[in-house]
Amino acid sequence: MLWACILLPQLALDGVLRTRSDADTPLALLTGTSQRRTLKVVNPAARALGLKPGQTLRAALALTNDFATAEYDLTEIDRSLQLLAAWAYGFSSQVSLRYPRCLLMEVGASLDLFGPWPRFEARLRQELDTLGFRHRITAASNPAAARALANSHERLAVTEDTSLRAALEALPVAHCGLSPDATTGLIRMGIKNLKHLLSMSRDSLARRFPAEVLVQLDTLLGHRALALDFYSPPDLFDARVELNFEVTSHQALLFPLHRLIGDLAIYLTARDSGVQQFDLILEHRDRSETRVPVGLLNAERDPDMLLEVTRGRLEHLQLPSPVLALRLVARDLPAFTPTARGLFDKRPQQSLSRDQLCERLRARLGDDAVQSVAALADHRPECSGLFQPIGQTGHDEQIAALPETGPRPAWLLPKPIPLNESSVRILSGPERIESGWWDGDDIRRDYYQIETRKGQVGWAYRDLRGDGRLYLHGWFS
Repeated sequence: MLWACILLPQLALDGVLRTRSDADTPLALLTGTSQRRTLKVVNPAARALGLKPGQTLRAALALTNDFATAEYDLTEIDRSLQLLAAWAYGFSSQVSLRYPRCLLMEVGASLDLFGPWPRFEARLRQELDTLGFRHRITAASNPAAARALANSHERLAVTEDTSLRAALEALPVAHCGLSPDATTGLIRMGIKNLKHLLSMSRDSLARRFPAEVLVQLDTLLGHRALALDFYSPPDLFDARVELNFEVTSHQALLFPLHRLIGDLAIYLTARDSGVQQFDLILEHRDRSETRVPVGLLNAERDPDMLLEVTRGRLEHLQLPSPVLALRLVARDLPAFTPTARGLFDKRPQQSLSRDQLCERLRARLGDDAVQSVAALADHRPECSGLFQPIGQTGHDEQIAALPETGPRPAWLLPKPIPLNESSVRILSGPERIESGWWDGDDIRRDYYQIETRKGQVGWAYRDLRGDGRLYLHGWFS
């Protein structure tokens, strides 16, 4: 087995910065009581101004006020970790959150699919950079060793058990995962690295230190298995982005919306699911939240498509009040079936399927602007079809059994036009249509196929209850 450890040293800070378009602005995360606010984490731009963790907010403001602040929120940290676990689940079925700010994933079984470890590692790094999380990645034959090596190394992969001990022996005692008390006691004895510790007799260690020291040593060397709880994607996606100022325009909402949709796509890929309906919720200060429902014709998980559809729905909305936060909730997550394409399909990759094109048009023009034609079981030509919003199926009971008829024109005129019989030639007919007695709009007509002097083929009728003239009702293509 091969275990990868992805250490996230700036998880709290990255979780905030990735939701902001001004990631280079000096930023400090605050903690503590309202009477004594302290700086918990600062980004490099804030550190360049002289700010540092542990500093009080009052002292920081005495130096400069040219920095932004946000709350050091443990709940948001956990949400970021859950998102990353869902992302890792797309590469491995064994993903664990055993250690804080860290992902463990078994990658040995994934190498056949994603290529050798150097190529696989490069892909992991590229996707983590895109997600906006700084990281360190190491790999070893057991998860505890991979985690310990991540404390001191970057890009180290120990794929053979024979070389694992040599790599571990160089680790400082403080990086071996021991308790603070055990680490302090070992350092006071002059034991600085794991090689010195392993050279001591086990009986001596058992007498002087708690049993957890020997247990940790055996776990690092792979002699004892590490019990792990594996991650399983939840059945609900619920993500929230708090904005750092009150937003009054749709344009300013696009960056956090793009991040939310990207996170949703990661989650759907991990579950091998799609989404057909979700809600975008806008939170305000002085009024109830605004809910923007987003519905799709079919299950989708392409982030560009989901973003375009959601953006279209959002831009049709008049913001009732400044927005303080965005929240995206998706509960119905059906199975996703990719669009089937032929092996030698010559269409360009950027071409859209019918459903995707309809989704784009609905997003830009509105749901009612994109119509589909449905046939109804009625002999009367003007009652044999209707237009309805695409995706709507409100007349299934009438569509179930369509009558057998003769040829019908592709273009039916909205209002019949009187014809000069001397200018047309009858090709076939008559076909009598007598129907509609049950709703008071009954007809009694004889229909003919006709040809004009220009060679156009039409569909005309005589009203047996009227003046007997010939009326053009449609054109054949």
